[in-house]
Amino acid sequence: MISRINKIGILTSGGDSPGMNAAIRAVVRTALYYDLDVIGIRRGYEGAINGEFIEMDRKSVANIIQRGGTILKTARSQAFQTPEGRKKAYDQIKAQGIDALVVVGGDGTFTGAKVFGEEFDIPIIGLPGTIDNDLYGTDFTIGYDTAINTAVDAVDKIRDTAESHDRVFIIEVMGRDCGLIALRSGIGVGAEAILIPETKTDVPHLLHRMEVGRKDKSSKIIMVAEGGEGAFKLGEIIKERFPHYDTRVSVLGHIQRGGKPTCMDRVLASRLGVAAVEGLLEGRRDVMAGLIHGKVEFTPLDHAIKHNKEVNESLLKIVEILSL
Repeated sequence: MISRINKIGILTSGGDSPGMNAAIRAVVRTALYYDLDVIGIRRGYEGAINGEFIEMDRKSVANIIQRGGTILKTARSQAFQTPEGRKKAYDQIKAQGIDALVVVGGDGTFTGAKVFGEEFDIPIIGLPGTIDNDLYGTDFTIGYDTAINTAVDAVDKIRDTAESHDRVFIIEVMGRDCGLIALRSGIGVGAEAILIPETKTDVPHLLHRMEVGRKDKSSKIIMVAEGGEGAFKLGEIIKERFPHYDTRVSVLGHIQRGGKPTCMDRVLASRLGVAAVEGLLEGRRDVMAGLIHGKVEFTPLDHAIKHNKEVNESLLKIVEILSL
């Protein structure tokens, strides 16, 4: 360890994701292991502006690794997007004696952290907490595995009723700008088609596949990311083309954000939480801790948020092959 820091602040910001509590736990206990003080900042950047600080110890993070959501709460902050708001947050943070920050969140959280770190010269390390898995510099984000397993579990239940009634179900999952939840969970449930914003939606091709596909299939599942072709619009098109189908639309919505994190998300959050504290003590700043090919790596914040992941073409081919 080459850089001595006495007190670390931690916050969660933006949309919540399963595993955030595991990350908080890891940061707090790692800091205490290295004889550092830890201050929790409630409600993200908004809480920093308003002075919502709490001292954290081992007991404060006991029995939270299995809980969804975030014990520190989260909020979006319009004020933090202004220089005046960031200055107020900095003054509050320095008044607490905080020397460095760990921020858990996604693209918006890291954008704010990058600007804040540059303006006030405070070391910051980000942890990728988002169900969308849309950050460059980590194979998986904290919460993604839980979200896709939640989606798979829900669609499996929908498939039961679809089979019973010979229905076509169009299921919308989260992913306005990134379709990785739809893609991976769609493969997992054996969807007949998967529509994501990264690829052009070829509705005529989809209709053709439905027309020439297996006639003996008693149900069909079509997965749609909310950022792609609208589920309800697609439902209307299918109903018009195939009036004999009993077509239904189901939007999974925010159930994908909640629930107990999977073991994979708990371990990922724990590894990255430890890495964040040790990274700060090693003098790292303005980076995100991620896991690439099983190894912890640090990626500059501006690189993590400016380079969206490309869709794995082999997964798209798998959808085409297995939906026959």
